Amino acid sequence: MGRITARRPVTRIRIGQDPRRRPDTLAVEEPLEIRVGGDPLSVTMRTPGHDVELATGFLLSEGIVRTGADVQQAIHCGGPATGGQENTYNVLDVTLAPGVAAPTPDMARNVYMTSSCGVCGKASIDAVRTESAHPVADDPLIVDAALLTTFPDVLREHQAAFEKTGGLHAAALFDGSTGELLVVREDVGRHNAVDKVVGWAAMNDRLPLAGCVLMVSGRVAFELAQKSIMAGAPMIAAVSAPSSLAVDLADEAGLTLVGFLRGESMNVYAGERRVRASSPADRQPAHETMDA
Repeated sequence: MGRITARRPVTRIRIGQDPRRRPDTLAVEEPLEIRVGGDPLSVTMRTPGHDVELATGFLLSEGIVRTGADVQQAIHCGGPATGGQENTYNVLDVTLAPGVAAPTPDMARNVYMTSSCGVCGKASIDAVRTESAHPVADDPLIVDAALLTTFPDVLREHQAAFEKTGGLHAAALFDGSTGELLVVREDVGRHNAVDKVVGWAAMNDRLPLAGCVLMVSGRVAFELAQKSIMAGAPMIAAVSAPSSLAVDLADEAGLTLVGFLRGESMNVYAGERRVRASSPADRQPAHETMDA
């Protein structure tokens, strides 16, 4: 259980040299069916590991639960075989706490989500503008720009599986005041990596994520901005670009959205009041304390 990487044969070709066969390390991608009370809710393509965090973060992002205490238990059930081998860890059945309403039938996604899509199967954009239990508009967080520029390097240093495969996204949570790294998760799907981080926060009674910065290794599409808002994180930062819809949502919700965070520069697309401009001479290293 929890295989993150796999070895496969590959033919290595270099111009001017003879091709040669050798093993290569790949990121594992397998389906996870999330059930609630025995009823199928969603299937997502993910990297195995931290599945309970993933499911908890997903349920929170969907507005089905609000805290980690809303999930009573989560049990892996027997699942379909993949790659010619039996796999009994690709179905996760979640039991909600007493008094927590089960998802309605129209919430169920009867088609699977690919590893690149966090809102596949939704009927409309309006359906994913879920009301957050943890509004971010009034969060007083202010982050020094010099401190913010240290986050991508710290994230990259903790991407152990990416170093082996080059094929995994990552998400991390930083304390916006101290720069302390709280948690890092990797997954073949960028939305899954964020769900694992949010699920970790929920399971460790850290919601809402007031004063925190959610850092992602890729781009920020609508669903990632949505997940940040649902978890109460007032700032999301990325090394790549946001989508126009993500920026619109950030403006609407009072979320600070930072893109192209590379080297000494960044673009602040929304909520610029939370980023304090500073000179490179003010740059300070981020602390690297992290919970397991």
